[in-house]
Amino acid sequence: MNRLYRSLVVLKAAAAFGLSAGLGAGLGGLAISANAAEPAQPAKPDVARGQAIATQVCAACHAADGNSAGAAFPKLAGQHAEYIVKQLKDYRTQPGAKAPARNNPIMAGIASALSDQDMVNVAAYFASQQAKPNYARDKNTVALGQKVYRGGIADKGVPACAACHGATGLGIPVQYPRLSGQWSDYTVAQLNAFAQGTRNNSEPMHAISSRLNDAEMKAVADYIAGLH
Repeated sequence: MNRLYRSLVVLKAAAAFGLSAGLGAGLGGLAISANAAEPAQPAKPDVARGQAIATQVCAACHAADGNSAGAAFPKLAGQHAEYIVKQLKDYRTQPGAKAPARNNPIMAGIASALSDQDMVNVAAYFASQQAKPNYARDKNTVALGQKVYRGGIADKGVPACAACHGATGLGIPVQYPRLSGQWSDYTVAQLNAFAQGTRNNSEPMHAISSRLNDAEMKAVADYIAGLH
């Protein structure tokens, strides 16, 4: 935690002093044009700068290459860049909102210290990394997990996970995240968060998760861990 805090302080300091290779570049550099009618859109991803952010700020929890060491933190390697950017923005409290769509004090602090360009850069870096394979751990629930993932549960109104996330869990850029190889305990935690409404950034996932019982969540999460 101390390492993460120090990294966050460094990042905020970089933003405050504009340490960049020109206006608007670098870690948290902010460029404001007096003549601009609208906020500048992020430039193309700079993977090298993204790697610098990942190394200084993200590595303590997610590992430098995005393959986190345990289920407390999700794997980010190979995740779609657009999805990562959206999640980072969802940790911020948006104008007019009382709370962020994803409530996590540590991630809220980190996300608030990143500029939109920083987010684009670090997301591109993690997307470029190779995800390490994982595997299902409970042979007794594979059949149930496969049923939920590939066929859904018709009498509960639960669609097949594969319909959105793909047969091998690779997802669809912009729309649906990659799930393949994700830690099963992390997936279960997110399904519960969606079901309970403590994670509020996907109404479809709230509806789907609220129809799954604990056994179904654990089975499909374990099955997802072994997808490749």
